[in-house]
Amino acid sequence: MKRSRSKALNQEMNLTNLIDVVFAILIVFLISAPLMSQGIKVDLPNAEAPTFEQKKMLKVTIDKEKKIYIDDMQVQIDDFNEIFKASWKDDVPVVINADESVNYGIVMKVVTLVQIAGVKQLGFLTLDKNPEKKKRK
Repeated sequence: MKRSRSKALNQEMNLTNLIDVVFAILIVFLISAPLMSQGIKVDLPNAEAPTFEQKKMLKVTIDKEKKIYIDDMQVQIDDFNEIFKASWKDDVPVVINADESVNYGIVMKVVTLVQIAGVKQLGFLTLDKNPEKKKRK
C-alpha cells in the first residue's frame, strides 16, 4: 500500500482554546486584585508639602495623662462636642496635638468627634526628625 503524498498537512496551531484560557485567567486576576489590596488609595501631590503655619487655628491637645484640651481649656470627653462647637468657626483649621504615649484609640475618638462637628481642615502636630535639614536649605 502506497501512501498518497497529494494531501498537505495542516501545520497551523489552533489558538482558540489558548486565548480562552488566557482571558479567563485575566478576568479572575482583574476581579481578585482589588480585593487583595490593603489600605486606602491616595493620589499624592508631586510637590513638597509646606509646613502648616497659620495664626488662626484651633488646637486640640491630649497629654500623657489622657486629659483633653481645646486650646488651653481642659474638657471631658463627654462635654467635648458642645465645647468644641462653641469654640470652632467654620473656616478655622483644627490641629490635633497628642502625646506620643497616648493610646491610639483615644486619639481616634477625638478625631471622630472633630470630624462629626464638620471640620474639613484637620492636621496633626509632629516634631521634625531632621531640624538641621531645614536650616541648611
